[in-house]
Amino acid sequence: MKPGVGRMTRDEYVKLKKRKEEKKRLKQERLAKRAKAEGEREAEEDGGSSATTSETRTLSIAVPGSILENAQSAELRTYLAGQIARAACIFEVDEVIVYDDLPDTDAGRRVGVDEQVYGVRTVRRCCAQLARVLQYLECPQYLRRSFFPVHKDLEYAGLLNPLDAPHHLRQADDFAYREGIVTNHAGKAGHSYVNVGLLKEVSVKKELAPGLRVTVKLLPDKSSKKLRGEVVAPSEPRAATGVYWGYTVRIAQALSDVFCRAPYPGGYDVTLGTSDRGVSVHGLAEGSLSQHRHALVVFGGLQGLEAALESDDKLTVDDPALLFDHYLNTCPGQGSRTIRTEEAVLVSLAVLRPKFSLCEQRDNFKHTAKN
Repeated sequence: MKPGVGRMTRDEYVKLKKRKEEKKRLKQERLAKRAKAEGEREAEEDGGSSATTSETRTLSIAVPGSILENAQSAELRTYLAGQIARAACIFEVDEVIVYDDLPDTDAGRRVGVDEQVYGVRTVRRCCAQLARVLQYLECPQYLRRSFFPVHKDLEYAGLLNPLDAPHHLRQADDFAYREGIVTNHAGKAGHSYVNVGLLKEVSVKKELAPGLRVTVKLLPDKSSKKLRGEVVAPSEPRAATGVYWGYTVRIAQALSDVFCRAPYPGGYDVTLGTSDRGVSVHGLAEGSLSQHRHALVVFGGLQGLEAALESDDKLTVDDPALLFDHYLNTCPGQGSRTIRTEEAVLVSLAVLRPKFSLCEQRDNFKHTAKN
């Protein structure tokens, strides 16, 4: 007889132990079945979301950072970067790549940058400034103070025209998704609070590090005074609603890195280079590029793509046209001897839009104001 059991016989004790073990086994089986069911449900939801996201086509552009070197003052450098940002927003560009098209002969002009943000540790100063201004303008106004401390590159950013992008929501705008920053306000275990530009912070059922930028889907909950939401992938608002949701920025150390470090599985399936030495863009029929999934349009600097190719030791071809599926002159019969890069971006994206059929892919952004 086991001490502490009282007058229970050994056989009774063995039977009781077996019953407890059987209950424990059944409980574990129920928990396992429940976990499996929840896992399958989440997998189905993720699969559906992935499928929706994969159907969303993307457009990327690559511009050389050296275009800022040609500006005559700090104010003009900042304004030039603002023109690139405006063009990217107007034509719903998903990714802007700032690449270095100059030979690496002056290491002293390189500066350190955040590797987690840009993917590189050091970069030419003009590339860093262009990328920083592009990111600053893409960020909603109510988040800028949190993500962009005072910096010399942003000294004249206040002069720039705002993007007024769909995800730059005002406080009175009513929309299902919002960009936000995780605050350091303490919540219950497994929860965080996110500032999304409203009077109240949104509670999300996920423990996140403070200072992280996240995309939040607001959940309707009339039974609670608290605002509740869930953190979703940055691509979900575009995939779920068709509304343009801004662009990402990355830096490439050379022209070859533009292609090699694509963020999409399989890379870019359609690549276009722009040059006055290319074939006329009017040779492409409307909708001829409509089957693309991830398109890339590359622009040259003051010396064109030829200079960028010559400065890249990783590329062995002599003709930049060999790097692209299409090497196009997007403004044949131009009246000026040269077209500046910021002008080429606007002209090219405007003339290429019907080729991609992007104008029919998405609906215009509409929102309603709260009463």
